[in-house]
Amino acid sequence: MSHKSPKDFFAPLAVGAPAPLREIPARPSRAIHFFDPSNPKMAAKVPAMVGTVDVLLGNLEDAVKADNKIAAREGLIEIAKNTDFDKTQLWTRINSLDSPWVLDDLLSLVTEIGDKLDVVMVPKVQGPEDIHYVDRILAQLEAKGGVQKPILIHAILETARGVANVEEIAMASPRMQGISLGPADLAADRKMKTTRVGGGHPGYLVRQDPVDGDIQGERTVFQQDLWHYTIAKMVDACAEAGIYPYYGPFGDITDVVAAEDQFRNAFLLGCVGTWSLHPKQIEIANRVFSPSVEDIKHARRVVAAMGDGTGAVMLDGKMEDDASLKQCLVLVDLAEELAAIDPKLKELYDTIEVD
Repeated sequence: MSHKSPKDFFAPLAVGAPAPLREIPARPSRAIHFFDPSNPKMAAKVPAMVGTVDVLLGNLEDAVKADNKIAAREGLIEIAKNTDFDKTQLWTRINSLDSPWVLDDLLSLVTEIGDKLDVVMVPKVQGPEDIHYVDRILAQLEAKGGVQKPILIHAILETARGVANVEEIAMASPRMQGISLGPADLAADRKMKTTRVGGGHPGYLVRQDPVDGDIQGERTVFQQDLWHYTIAKMVDACAEAGIYPYYGPFGDITDVVAAEDQFRNAFLLGCVGTWSLHPKQIEIANRVFSPSVEDIKHARRVVAAMGDGTGAVMLDGKMEDDASLKQCLVLVDLAEELAAIDPKLKELYDTIEVD
């Protein structure tokens, strides 16, 4: 196994490329809204969506048919050149690294719109070698195109091998921005017996014990979350690396209740955002991945009561100590980051009075 000196980790991988970031900025990314740049109707709506969603992502991969790949790439370049994205981030999902289109994706996008592009999402990442490959190419193209800031990398976990290597993937480059769960491809790769894109399954359950030994009697059933283990493992890897974990797609656009449940599970486990496949999912994601007024009020009360952060206090009959304070500061910091980009949230959070 080859080794690299830690002091070289933050050196640019090409002469003339921008210096890698030492810390990934905590930019709000509650919803990553996917659009197909080869679809003129969809592309025409993009400028009006700026400011309504944290991330707009031009998708070049699986949802785009083979004979539309070039049109999607060219459409994204056109949109990027003609749109002022302001505080909304522009991401793209390139084609998979084993495809015939990916090299042209990177060559065109980085040299033509590199300064507009915040993040490149890489599908079906198997291990750190995939990140190293993209890392080096991005540096070479940034140098060639005179790009001023490093383009970041986001990996999708869509294979069993990717999940097994998730810690190494998260640590593979200072460009790593985050990781998303890709439940559909992952389910197929693992040979899981579900055809749903995210969410639970009625067959994956626990059942209440028999009452008085009556196994035929009424017994409550609780549907379980197929993705709990993978999301938790991904969250740990991201937290260790100082990058951001995301839930991915929820395929049933019509079931807004189950989508909200899945998003909230991911939020509670530590994810910072999710994908949006339809505008109606943006509203759900923005709501779920923003702490509630009640949560922020409680968190601010704990912070105020804890003083210098040592010892313990009683609030509403519950003990709060330094560990509680750390949990509350996570919410308070997130609220401040979101309020800086979302005027409605700022107004909401500013009205909170701590008694």
